[in-house]
Amino acid sequence: MKRRILRIISPIVGIALLLAVTGCAPADEQQRDVDAQPKPTRIIVADASTTHHLNLYVAKELGLFEKRGLEVEIIKAEDLAASRDAVVSGQADIFWSCPTVAIAAIANGAPLKMIAQVKTPCTSVLVVSPDSRIDDYADLDGKSIAGISPTCEAVIAYSKKAREVGAVFNLEKLAGGPAIIALEAGRVDGAILEEPHTSIAELKGFNVVLPEAAAQITCRTINARTAFLKDNPEAVKRFIEAVDEANAIIAADPVADRVVEIAVQYTGAPEEAIRHGNARLKFTTEIQEEGLSALADELVSLQNIRENPGDALFAEELRGITWDK
Repeated sequence: MKRRILRIISPIVGIALLLAVTGCAPADEQQRDVDAQPKPTRIIVADASTTHHLNLYVAKELGLFEKRGLEVEIIKAEDLAASRDAVVSGQADIFWSCPTVAIAAIANGAPLKMIAQVKTPCTSVLVVSPDSRIDDYADLDGKSIAGISPTCEAVIAYSKKAREVGAVFNLEKLAGGPAIIALEAGRVDGAILEEPHTSIAELKGFNVVLPEAAAQITCRTINARTAFLKDNPEAVKRFIEAVDEANAIIAADPVADRVVEIAVQYTGAPEEAIRHGNARLKFTTEIQEEGLSALADELVSLQNIRENPGDALFAEELRGITWDK
């Protein structure tokens, strides 16, 4: 009887051992497959939030970076200069900025390159009170106009138009929010604003005048640290692909609920203002070479830089993709 029991148990034990061994194999193989897969490339973006950077936020929130093997982290910066400094110092890899910020930095030796356009044209405009008598560029003579900086491309555009008719205005260096407050208080005669502040001002009853001044000026760029570009050229290309996909999503419906929700989430701007002006933002990754070169020439004339960097502005790794196409 004992032998019979042993004969029955032995095959059962053998089968159990076989199952135990073979059962582990698929799990081990799966783990090896996971280990063999390339780890996502980590990219840190320094960002001074604005609806002008909406394509970055949409790409992040909709998983467009992740599906291309990129782990993108967005760190907040106080302003565009702080974003630039974070990338130059190696705390971040990529930043969005006004083109003049990047042009001046590159011309003055910063280890940066432009990798793509953000949008074009510039959407900044001059906003005035309903009873303003500013109807022409000559009317700007002697006026106090709020603007973020004398090297802002929109301020350059309005200053140039005024000079062409012999007018000069006094620039009060104020960012969007403070500029609107100054306009409401009557401390300035006008303000050069961009979205969403233009829409915020319009919804308060202020008027846009002479909008064509900056309409032919190119706008923001995406910029990267040269060392990061050299080490991760393919990852940067995939990064731009993701931004391009985000651009298409925004263009299809700039005020789609999810797009607006993301804009509010990242910028804190009023939803009404975003819905009012989002369609004005024309996103693209194709670098506007002539427009950027013209801005560089203006910076030379302002003695902000010594010479136009020319093609040295642009990342060789993106030649034929976002520029020199």
